[in-house]
Amino acid sequence: MGEERKRVLVVGGTGYLGQHLLEGLARANGGSRYDLAFTHHRPIPPQELIDAISPVLPFRVDLIAGDGFDAISAKFGQPHIVVNCAALSVPRACETDPVAAMATNLPSSLVNWLSSFNNNGTLLIHLSTDQVYDGTKSFYKEEDATNPVNMYGASKVAAEQFIMAKYPNYAILRSSIIYGPQTISPVAKSLPVQWIDSVLSPGKEVEFFHDEFRCPVYVKDMVNVILTLIRKWISEGKQVHLLLNVGGRDRVSRVQMAETVATIRGYNHSLIKSVSASSVNRGVVSPADISMDISKLIQVLGITPISFHDGVRLTLGINLESTRM
Repeated sequence: MGEERKRVLVVGGTGYLGQHLLEGLARANGGSRYDLAFTHHRPIPPQELIDAISPVLPFRVDLIAGDGFDAISAKFGQPHIVVNCAALSVPRACETDPVAAMATNLPSSLVNWLSSFNNNGTLLIHLSTDQVYDGTKSFYKEEDATNPVNMYGASKVAAEQFIMAKYPNYAILRSSIIYGPQTISPVAKSLPVQWIDSVLSPGKEVEFFHDEFRCPVYVKDMVNVILTLIRKWISEGKQVHLLLNVGGRDRVSRVQMAETVATIRGYNHSLIKSVSASSVNRGVVSPADISMDISKLIQVLGITPISFHDGVRLTLGINLESTRM
């Protein structure tokens, strides 16, 4: 008998990471290992995504009310793996509407649905954020205290605690800024590297913060982390209780991010005006330094993310090998 095909459900499959993940799952092992489904909140799922990933089943789900999960049970069955990429992830929007932020980011309906199968047989991989940390030091470890400074971070801490208390088979990934190429069905949100490129290309001076630090992670590295987690869980066949920081290898400020793009594109660095984050009112408090220690990621999964410089080159469509000849 052949190996059982594993059913993977990507919650928030039309978002940035969700689409890249579906693409990675479809290509894994020649696309023969996984049966795929995704949730969306649009009236109609994007046809170009369905065409590119086919075969895949789309399901419209209200993640707050839980409407739509029964249809997944009936048509797709209990998933072996669920990856929750869905979130209200714009900090200012979370600050403006904290009720919606908490209702969206706390996956109560999802966890209740998974618990209804009464066998704890589904692995839940949940995307969290580096904004659970307060930003008062550098290179946070997973065991450091969470102390978010904004509503987005608070809602994600609440989600982590809810999952840990209510569901016995989980991996929580605290992600930094995710960057990389555009998706199959283009997302509306601004992509960080592409935005920097677009504002520097006209040759006019642009302000960037010099005193906020993150560890941006290339999207295909994030997909690789999730695929490796899935393979590891399938191979070992036991419940998981895992919390991982997932960032890139480099701690960079917004100024350093802009300088990297400028160097690769050949833009004049004098266009980059260094300013303090405190000089701009963004309508939300932002942590100053939420760089993360990723040694546990490297130890547990054997994955070392690429450098920010190399990730930017790939994002902008510049072949790495051509620059190393």
